[in-house]
Amino acid sequence: MSQRPDLRQRRAVLEHEWSRWVPRLSVPGARPGGTATLRHEVTESWARSLGSVDPGRDSAPVADDGRVHQRWASSPLYRPVSALAGELHSIAEDAGFVTAVTDESGTILWTCGGPTMRRRAERVNFAPGGRWDEQAMGTNALSLALRTGRPSSVFSAEHLVSALHGWVCYCAPVHGRDGRVLGVLDLSTTWDRSHPLAMSTVRTLVSSIEARLTTQDAGTGHLRLTCLGAERAVRDGRHLRLRPRQLEILVLLSLEPGGFSAERLRAALYGDRPVTSSTFKAEISHLRRALGGAISPRHYALTEPVSCDAGEVLRALEQGDTDTALRRYGGPLLPRSEAPGIEEWRTRLEVAVRDAVLASTRPEHALRYGERAPYDAEVHEHALRLLGPGDTRRAIARGRLATALRG
Repeated sequence: MSQRPDLRQRRAVLEHEWSRWVPRLSVPGARPGGTATLRHEVTESWARSLGSVDPGRDSAPVADDGRVHQRWASSPLYRPVSALAGELHSIAEDAGFVTAVTDESGTILWTCGGPTMRRRAERVNFAPGGRWDEQAMGTNALSLALRTGRPSSVFSAEHLVSALHGWVCYCAPVHGRDGRVLGVLDLSTTWDRSHPLAMSTVRTLVSSIEARLTTQDAGTGHLRLTCLGAERAVRDGRHLRLRPRQLEILVLLSLEPGGFSAERLRAALYGDRPVTSSTFKAEISHLRRALGGAISPRHYALTEPVSCDAGEVLRALEQGDTDTALRRYGGPLLPRSEAPGIEEWRTRLEVAVRDAVLASTRPEHALRYGERAPYDAEVHEHALRLLGPGDTRRAIARGRLATALRG
């Protein structure tokens, strides 16, 4: 399908702008002659952004009239970032950067940096209250990191908004223990101060924040769920004795942190079966008591930190980390459950893990998965294709394939 005229025109303008900057600095993607290959993720972001963002706008829109102090004070990132504030200030001021922290929506909650760089950043509202999600500000490193869940950098004319063409931004998402993106840490500066170590600095800082989140959560009633091939819930080191239905509710809430309406959660648990409202509410009440009240009323959601092996598998798959996904994947999700919502998630996980194995070029992935899928002939055939002629593991794959074909 051909590009829309406005996107073609915008691409031509940006390629022209981009080629102006490339000769001044060595950057990935540059070609001889001062031109550069525009990254696919950037052009895709432009295509999404042009419907809502004017490339000629001069600054980011404001959320909550810029009054985000309370949001920052209640953010899970407040304490770990505050503990690193001295280091963040030092890095920003010494290297000529502005450091920013956003929430999960892309709204900036906190910044630091030298006075000159902060004044420049404030001109485009790269300041507390500024909205930097893709819908509000188009293609930028913050919006890409939020969308992909991976570290991102955007240089000069890769930004959709022309007012940002003098900037380069490096950022990485901060994940909670349950795998959710809690926000983004960003280091931004003018393009001429671009530095090859900036991205590794951001990654290191995010690792420090996530480590502090882990310590913080450990002291606030952390809940750990094991639901792949097993059924176990542990809170503060104590095993919770939950009925099967309560465990199903807990797993569903952990996999969908946005929560459920009463009607949707009831359908996920019982489907079309006739179950009274009092029975449903009783299960929620019992679970709420077992968790010390950590389920919100009316719109059901968990209100305390939770980690879940199924969520860790999904996060690893999203990041292309098949190794971690297979280590965490202990088997089907709550294998004894017949709740429609659990069955849907079970199938989703099984298909996602299997697809990752079949897409992998590493034979150990197919061999490891094949241990749990003795009758999956396609997986065993895939392992054989990847194993070299002299690899002794071929006998394992051949044996499994023969069993699968007999079955």
